[in-house]
Amino acid sequence: MRLKQRALFAGSSAMLGLGVSWLAGSIMVAGHHSRVQAAVLPSRDFRLVTRDGVGIAATFTPGRATRSPAVLLLHGVGASREETARNAAWLASLGYATLTIDFRGHGQSDIAARTFGLDEASDAQVAFDWLRHRQGGAPVAVIGISLGGAASLLGKDGPLRADALILQAVYPDIRHAIRNRIASRTSTGIGYLLEPLLSFQAPLRFGVWPSRLSPLAALRRYHGPVLIIGGAKDRSTPPAESRAMFAAARWPKSLWLVPIGDHADICGLTDAAYRNHVKTFLAKVMPTP
Repeated sequence: MRLKQRALFAGSSAMLGLGVSWLAGSIMVAGHHSRVQAAVLPSRDFRLVTRDGVGIAATFTPGRATRSPAVLLLHGVGASREETARNAAWLASLGYATLTIDFRGHGQSDIAARTFGLDEASDAQVAFDWLRHRQGGAPVAVIGISLGGAASLLGKDGPLRADALILQAVYPDIRHAIRNRIASRTSTGIGYLLEPLLSFQAPLRFGVWPSRLSPLAALRRYHGPVLIIGGAKDRSTPPAESRAMFAAARWPKSLWLVPIGDHADICGLTDAAYRNHVKTFLAKVMPTP
């Protein structure tokens, strides 16, 4: 009788654990709107539509010339183009054309499930294609922050065909990303214990195995210049993972580990040191305006 009770208790506990993890996963992927300030001339707000029919909010700022080189800025999870606006304005002051977007399920774009770069890759692609066309085929670089970096790499046809990539606080694969975020809030052991309960929801939610959500593997298919920016104290994307991304990239490539700040700080960099690294990198890999 006691054996039966134990088995029943174990089975009930397992079902409860699966139910709680599914609920947690549902919260993680739920999209939300957020407020974004309206553009001020010469910038303008408009909307793009992806191949799967999702409306994407965007802001374009013209460059110094009609065919100036351009930069596409892609924000992190839970953020919006509001968070990339300051750096976009700075790049525009240097003469670059800039485009910022809200990923699906973010900002002012259509509400849709967040997929950690998988479907967001379609948003990045339509924005990149629009910007390339708008600038008459001029070089286009991409600054991908966390989710934005994943989206720039995980497209069905491979990474965006950008002239340069700046990958900022980008996770190497979804399993590490989930494990690190759990561990940073609890402990390493709990991170290893709970991560599979979330990672292996991917086939049911997204129709792919977790291995498909690997920016590191996708980065090996990109042939242009890459700047990897990570945080020496980032617990969500530890420095070892930024070094692994750097090792996966082809030459020419650069690595900068910011000495202080956690994941949110690395995603939100706007200081002089950050801008100096970005400006120097872009000047080397793209013609300046």
